[in-house]
Amino acid sequence: MDLTEALDHYCERLGPDFWAEPVNALSNLAFILAAFAGFVLWRRLPQRDWPIFGLILVVLVTGIGSFLFHTFATRWTMLADVIPIAIFIHAYLLAALIRILGLRWWLALAATVLFLLVSPYIGGAVQGVAGSSSGYVPALIALFVVGLMALQRHRRAGLSLCAIGVLFALSVTLRTLDAPLCASLPLGTHFLWHIFNGAVLFALLWVLISLRQGYTGKS
Repeated sequence: MDLTEALDHYCERLGPDFWAEPVNALSNLAFILAAFAGFVLWRRLPQRDWPIFGLILVVLVTGIGSFLFHTFATRWTMLADVIPIAIFIHAYLLAALIRILGLRWWLALAATVLFLLVSPYIGGAVQGVAGSSSGYVPALIALFVVGLMALQRHRRAGLSLCAIGVLFALSVTLRTLDAPLCASLPLGTHFLWHIFNGAVLFALLWVLISLRQGYTGKS
């Protein structure tokens, strides 16, 4: 595999130049802002919660990695883009299973590993509909499943996760439409995926932070 191979995956890119995707690149500020806003909320906790801080750092790295991919557009920068996203999905699922559903750590870990193993099959099953966004469908399903299961134990968190699931569904849809709409919308829709997904990640951080004892939302 040539990690320096140039890639052209999105509608906005018309050449190999660094700024060939300016809107896609700059819209990654949504992830940076999500990380910053999450950090502000995290600082308001009466006690430091380092697992949540780790998730905030992953959101920040996601924005940086995605910026690199939409500027350099090579195979190695693609890995810098997708790996942090995958880490966030699985780390957040593990945290949600423990903190929201109240599962024992070993059971939550087993469920997360199972999710990791079955995700490629789910993604493959929906690839004809979701296209290049099929890999995010398992995370979308997991979001709704955890949200619905949480309604009895943490109703507000459960409702919030389901609402975030709706927003994430819209975000995935916008990502999927980038190529099909390219002929009529040269800018594409991928930048909207960044913006909406930044909102999704911040909202997910808020759900975990708001459940911590002593959190009031005030500085």
